[in-house]
Parts: sequence; C-alpha cells; structure tokens
Amino acid sequence: MSLNNPLTPLLSQQPFVVLDGALATELEARGCNLADSLWSAKVLMEQPELIYAVHLDYFRAGAQCAITASYQATPAGFAARGLDEAQSRALIARSVALARQAREDFLKEQPDAGPLLVAGSVGPYGAYLADGSEYRGDYQLTDAQFAAFHCPRVEALLEAGVDLLACETLPSLAEARALAALLAQYPQARAWFSFTLRDSEHISDGSPLAGVAAALAPYPQIVALGINCVPLEDASAALARLHDATPLPLVVYPNSGEQYDAVSKTWRHDGHTCHTLSHHLDAWRAAGAALIGGCCRTTPADIAALNARR
Repeated sequence: MSLNNPLTPLLSQQPFVVLDGALATELEARGCNLADSLWSAKVLMEQPELIYAVHLDYFRAGAQCAITASYQATPAGFAARGLDEAQSRALIARSVALARQAREDFLKEQPDAGPLLVAGSVGPYGAYLADGSEYRGDYQLTDAQFAAFHCPRVEALLEAGVDLLACETLPSLAEARALAALLAQYPQARAWFSFTLRDSEHISDGSPLAGVAAALAPYPQIVALGINCVPLEDASAALARLHDATPLPLVVYPNSGEQYDAVSKTWRHDGHTCHTLSHHLDAWRAAGAALIGGCCRTTPADIAALNARR
C-alpha cells in the first residue's frame, strides 16, 4: 500500500474495515422518489437532511467509512437542471459536508469509535447516462473526454476534504485507466477502484479481472481494488480472481441478493433464498477482502451484522 494511505491505521488494528451500505435505496425506503436521471443527487438538491440521517444511521450501525452522495452528482448532469459548474461543485461539496457532519455528530455520541473515514463517490460516465450502462460499459470516450468529465467532481471532492475517493461501479477498463491517470494530477489523492461484473472472471466491458489488476498496478494512488453493485452470489469467485492478481487489499460491497432491471428501474427476487452480507463474510475474508460493506438494497441492519463479526 502507498504512503499516506488513510486505510492503514484501520487495517493495522483489525481484520477488515466495515463500509456503509446502500444510500439511494435507503433514501427510497425513507420516502424519496429517485425516478430521476440524477438519482440520489436529486436529494442533494432537495432534501439533504435525509442524506445526513442515512450517513448517521450507518455510523451508528458500525460503519467505519461513509461513501458520499456524489455517485451521480456531476456538472454534466446538473447542467440539465440549469446549474452552472460553480453551483454543481457546491452541491458535490455538500455531499462531503453531510457525511463529515454525520461523522462528527456520531463521534460526539461515541468518542472512542474512530478513526472513521469519508470516501468521495466517483461514479462512472455510465451513471450520468442513466441508462444502465454502468452494468455494460459499452460507451466509448477518449482519455481526454473521460478526464474532462471526471475532473470537476474529483477536484470538488478533494477540496471538500474527503479522506479518499471511491471510484466505484466502474464497468470499463478504459475509463478506469483514464481515471487513474487523472489522479496523478492530485498527488494527495488516494482511491479505491471497484468494478461491476459481466461474470466472475470479467468486468462488465469484458476485460478479464486479472488484466484489470495488471493495468492498474502502476498507479500507486490506488490503495484497494475490488467489486461493488454486483450480485451477492458472484462476489466470492470474483474476489478469488483478484486475490491472485494483485497484492492490494480487496474491497467488496455487493447488492442485497435481489436482481435489478435497468430498464424498468425495479428490483425483484429471483426465487431463491437471499442470503445476507454476513453469510458470505468468511468466504470474502478468505479471498482477501479487507473493505467490506453493502451496495443497493442493503441496510443499516446488514452493516450492523457485519460489524458484529469484526
């Protein structure tokens, strides 16, 4: 792991770091309508206090890292609502302030709970498209176009004081490489990179997991590598592939076990029993996972169950 790695103090004291769980679907459970191209970024504009409340509940459940509500918060997306870049950056900074405030308030309740981290969510270009392409990776941009898209959000998150970046739900090796190169412009930045999957051996654009790990190995600012927003049952095999391909700590935060239909934007059960995150914990730990949490449809109760086994 690289120098000045914010994960080091946590991983030196315990076997794994507990991440938080779903933000957007938890907001929906609390009454928010996210049927919108901005998704959870819509709540940043309209009801930021709910985002704060979700962050606080995850800290209370035992999460040691909050992921900001900036996954779909980009100047390109906000422009469609008439916001200029300065206003967009202010909203991205708000996502950090909400998570930091929740951390501060929780530490007043539990002064010995730290250290606690805030990770700035950097979603893929496919999230901005809002057509499910973060699960396909079938869009084509140049490195310069990827950098121009991601740069304002990365800058806003770093300036607002995140501890590290969560470059997450990435479906494309080309985009990941462009993002890794962009981070070199910000020497203080550290990030984990996590991907969506086509299957247990390939990310969504078809690139082999081993090849992804090799392609990102030259970038010392990447401090963990893994998968997120993937079916629960696919995580263990994919982690095993990554464990063989990289010395980095692995990150895993899959969905609850339900299946997402990107066209109808709904969730459904596949008819099988849905296991919980904690059910898979031993297998993930054996495969090298060191940052473990939940993505869509997971809840504070799921994170509390993970924390109970830390």
